[in-house]
Amino acid sequence: GWSPSPLAALSQVLRLEPNRRSGIMFPLQRLERSLAPGVDTARFHIFQPGLAALQRAEDLFRSGRQHNIDYVSSAVRMDHVPPPSLPEVCFIGRSNVGKSSLIRALFALSPEVEVRVSKTPGHTKKMNFFKVGKYFTLVDMPGYGYRAPQDFVEMVEAYLQERRNLKRTFLLVDGVVGLHKTDRIAVDMLEEFGIPYAMVLTKIDRASRGILLKNVLDIQDFVKEKTQGCFPQLFLVSSLEFSGVHLLRCFVAHVTGNLPAVEAS
Repeated sequence: GWSPSPLAALSQVLRLEPNRRSGIMFPLQRLERSLAPGVDTARFHIFQPGLAALQRAEDLFRSGRQHNIDYVSSAVRMDHVPPPSLPEVCFIGRSNVGKSSLIRALFALSPEVEVRVSKTPGHTKKMNFFKVGKYFTLVDMPGYGYRAPQDFVEMVEAYLQERRNLKRTFLLVDGVVGLHKTDRIAVDMLEEFGIPYAMVLTKIDRASRGILLKNVLDIQDFVKEKTQGCFPQLFLVSSLEFSGVHLLRCFVAHVTGNLPAVEAS
């Protein structure tokens, strides 16, 4: 009996009072107000799309008569995956980081799209492919860490190395916990393969402002000093409160080539 947040649609967010509205649309910038003066916040503003771009992205994630969004298939090996005909993004992260919940939030305006969310960590044991019309494919990858399938490494490594249409990998990190040692292993893998990726901090509604701020600054420093392929700006999301989901939709649309460059700047 899951129903999407009333804030799944941008039109609803725009009705909120300005402070709350900006907090939902740009949660990283809301956090910025708590920083000490003089802290460099340039990385908070790299991807800051306007309303037209956010709306265009929302339209991509809303199914219609001329625009089908479908679960396509699942695969456990590369010879089972759909042909690489569209630009693709994939979501990886530790088991129980909220990956399937986030994907369901992204597709909240298309409730017929079935994204299974397990209460049991490590339950997603296949790569699940979702086709977003004629525009791009989104892949939900198995979780790593606790109870991860034994063939996770072989499956995911093969996918990352062989999937020529992969435009961006989204590495999900728990906003309460921060960067875990298994997340660092995933970072090492992405760096080794030269895969462009972005980090997404999940469950930000569960973290106190102090904890979230510490984790954001720590991870931002880590990205700056230790990575080459990571997008410099972090994405903060709450699948429950819908914070950051509109911005993430927009970034997905941007990296898959579905936003005019001027709109995304």
